[in-house]
Amino acid sequence: MRRLTFASVSKGGSIVQEAALSPLATWQNFYVIIGSAAAALTGLMFVVITLIMGTRARRSSGTLAAFGTPNVVHFSVALLVAAILSAPWPALWNAGLLLGLSGLGGVTYVVIVVRRARRQTDYQPVLEDWLWHTVFPLISYTALVVAAIVLLGNPAPALFVIAAVTLLLLFTGIHNAWDTVTYLAVQLSERENKS
Repeated sequence: MRRLTFASVSKGGSIVQEAALSPLATWQNFYVIIGSAAAALTGLMFVVITLIMGTRARRSSGTLAAFGTPNVVHFSVALLVAAILSAPWPALWNAGLLLGLSGLGGVTYVVIVVRRARRQTDYQPVLEDWLWHTVFPLISYTALVVAAIVLLGNPAPALFVIAAVTLLLLFTGIHNAWDTVTYLAVQLSERENKS
């Protein structure tokens, strides 16, 4: 009977049957979209940083490390999660291990970002900055660790949490990049009006 199930899936069986055999297969399109968006936004960040460095609104490397680099990291982690969940793993524990390690790395990185944000002197962060640059990423990476642990025993809800994590990281990076660019544009405009 099992051979029939495998045969029907390979010949275009239902999505439910396919999901029962490989819970990652039904998420392929989602992670292609997320991965593509994360890769494109990472490249765009390089362009934006290059343009910023060419203006008179230069910032210290501490400010860039606290408010610019984390966006690239969040986009890169979203891309990494998409790659991990798109790979043809023989077992879920392989993906779970890599996701858990990625989440732990992210939590560690958020602690580093908090220290950098407190040390830099070019900009005084407000509540919104602390939420978007530290709290939301910390929630994302912590949820990634928890979902990675749960993935083996209960893959369906874990995969939805992982999807939410990648979206939150993507949206966090987009928000923070936009916030940085608009802040610098306004500041540059004010400097030009004074001169």
